[in-house]
Parts: sequence; C-alpha cells; structure tokens
Amino acid sequence: MRVLVQRSGEASVTIDGKVNGKIDSGLVILVGFTEGDSINEIEYLARRVVNLRIFPDENDVMNKSILEYGGDVLSISQFTLYADTKKGNRPSYINALRGEESTKLYDLFNEELRKYVHVETGIFGADMTVAITNIGPTTIMLER
Repeated sequence: MRVLVQRSGEASVTIDGKVNGKIDSGLVILVGFTEGDSINEIEYLARRVVNLRIFPDENDVMNKSILEYGGDVLSISQFTLYADTKKGNRPSYINALRGEESTKLYDLFNEELRKYVHVETGIFGADMTVAITNIGPTTIMLER
C-alpha cells in the first residue's frame, strides 16, 4: 500500500464535469494498493496519515497534525502509484492490485480515515480531474 500525502489548500475532484469531492484545506491523499495489503496495514497507514505532523504551529514550524490543525481529507484512488518503469518508458502496472479487491481496500481505508476526519473522495476507477493547491509544497510518501 502506498499513500502520497499532500498538504493542501482548496482541492477538488471532478468526474464527467461534475465535482464529486471538494475540500477547502487539509490533506489530499493519493492511495494505491498491491497484492498482500491487509486491513491491519490500512488501519496503520490511516493513523499515520492523520498523525503526520506537516501543518504549522504557532512558530510556523511543521509540528501539527490535521487532528490538531483542522481540515478535511480528499482521498483519491491512484493505481499508478505502483508504476514500474524499469523496463523502459512505458510504465507497467502489474504490481497494482486490480478490480474488486482494490475497491474494497480503498473503501475500508476511507472508512478508517473517517474515524478521525471528514473525508471526500473520488470514484474508484473513474477518469478524474484532480485540482490540488499544494501548500508548502509539502508532499510525503508513506508505504507499508
């Protein structure tokens, strides 16, 4: 499981011309799954996301989590996080978990996040346009 976390201002996901999810500030997370990912890993990474100290404190030091700072999460499924380009310029996605199992894990991950913060989402497998105002810019990769 890979989760790319971005500290964000306004962010949204649009599908077929319609906004499906939108936040004013918080975190945009892109999440991908691979064979062997488990519920325990989902719970662990969800806790890591919400406890990641990448928001400024009163001294403008990145020392607060979203739980302390406030904000929402925009969660986007992103199988391309498992792109492999070792054999050339055309990425292989063979390591990305496919279909129904990945959809279930994505839903479980979002349910776990919702225990802590408000979560907006895209639609698994949809062709999405994601607009992100990356603050900092701050981008962190988390893996199991």
